[in-house]
Amino acid sequence: MNKVNLTAKRSVITEEQIRQSVADALQFISYYHPEDYIRSLTRAYEKEKSAPARDAMAQILINSRMCAEGHRPICQDTGIVTVFVEIGMNVVFEAAPGKSLEDIINEGVREAYSSKDNPLRASIVSQPAGKRTNTRDNTPAVTHIRMIPGDTVHFKVAAKGGGSEAKAKFAMLNPSDSIADWILQVVPEMGAGWCPPGMLGIGIGGTAEKAMQMAKEALMDPINIQELVERGPSDYLDRLRLEIYDRVNNLGIGAQGLGGLTTVLDVKILEYPTHAANLPVAVIPNCAATRHIEFSLDGSGVAEFTPPDPGIWPDITYNPQNARRIDLNTFRSSELASFKAGDVLLLSGKLLTGRDAAHKRIQDMLSRGEPLPVSFKGRFIYYVGPVDPVEGEAVGPAGPTTSTRMDKFTRMMIEDTGLTGMVGKAERGQEAIDAIRDNGVIYLMAVGGAAYLVSRAIKSARLLAFEDLGMEAIYEFDVTDMPVTVAVDSSGVSIHQTGPALWKGKVDVQEPVS
Repeated sequence: MNKVNLTAKRSVITEEQIRQSVADALQFISYYHPEDYIRSLTRAYEKEKSAPARDAMAQILINSRMCAEGHRPICQDTGIVTVFVEIGMNVVFEAAPGKSLEDIINEGVREAYSSKDNPLRASIVSQPAGKRTNTRDNTPAVTHIRMIPGDTVHFKVAAKGGGSEAKAKFAMLNPSDSIADWILQVVPEMGAGWCPPGMLGIGIGGTAEKAMQMAKEALMDPINIQELVERGPSDYLDRLRLEIYDRVNNLGIGAQGLGGLTTVLDVKILEYPTHAANLPVAVIPNCAATRHIEFSLDGSGVAEFTPPDPGIWPDITYNPQNARRIDLNTFRSSELASFKAGDVLLLSGKLLTGRDAAHKRIQDMLSRGEPLPVSFKGRFIYYVGPVDPVEGEAVGPAGPTTSTRMDKFTRMMIEDTGLTGMVGKAERGQEAIDAIRDNGVIYLMAVGGAAYLVSRAIKSARLLAFEDLGMEAIYEFDVTDMPVTVAVDSSGVSIHQTGPALWKGKVDVQEPVS
């Protein structure tokens, strides 16, 4: 029988050390990408041959550098906090009576998201099947705790965006089924709402919940697929990683779903023994706003984090070629037919905002015959929920949210309110494309993962309606040269369909990147 060693070193970890370390970690990852992600995305950018995908990656890299310099969030969706904790058996916690480890972690989350210098967007709602009330401080975190030998506490902290989390998939396969074939089936179903290029975390085995947990934790591992390509696989999991990596990139989905050579920067796999009759498999994508960090506490103090080397970012500037400047204040609907899918536009003028909750309220008001507080006739709407501003900002980081959530409202907004155009993230479903085509309007796409860059184009923001919805209220932005791409033109052509079809199968298999 194993016995506990009562004479072993016993580290004392204080409540303050945990709280402050978690808070500091969340602030740190809000504006610093991991170095391995920047290196990998830079390699992908340098070899990309698709102009729209290259443009999107340039915006993500420039945004990343701007956030690192300005200490502002990489993405307006500052995520749901997930923490994996490994507690050494010889650790002693020093905390107030009745306070749990989860309580202390949540205090760290609350402090990080309420920072006056760099406020982070509170996105967590309580009663998800009921009133869905925002908790206002982004708590609670999702915490996974396990006991291990040792005298330290190890933390893996991540802030996972809702757009990529929404694309998580799970299946209970038959033991004889191909895992790679299933992944190749579900990745196209994810669309581009998870903001590629990013990573795929895959969990294999255990039970349903264990597979999902492993898929999430796998995303915390560093990007090193190029090292694996160069040295070759050493076991069956290495071979599976390479197979999925090659086959997914050969789909041609590309950055932001625009068609291109790189969809995933790496594939990570964790596995666990499972029942002989089962093959549980989960896959969770990580977006371009990759945010995670690890640290250990041994009782000596608060964790310290070292910023990336400033020289790691490529020296690039954003200067879109052949972009057309559009004045939203003088724009005429007769001009819509001249815009074609793939065209790059620079928007200036007055732009309305609104997303899920605002659209639902508009629908309810129209059904009751009530007048709307805002006129949408001839206007463009931006699907966004920005971060609160700090001094000198009109708004905080203000990247687009996933547009497919607004698909069921699209025909109503166009035909019942007179809306002319929409700006959002990723593809539209067929329901929305049909409404766009039938009414001769357009849908424009802003780059997900470039929220701070986009916010620099917003010169002022004025609250118009639904103040109680917080970040989902309707605002009027005054923008100057806001970069967007025509994603669905007035004839119903979608670049998210034509782009990947053009680039499918054009990736060289296992081509090392120097």
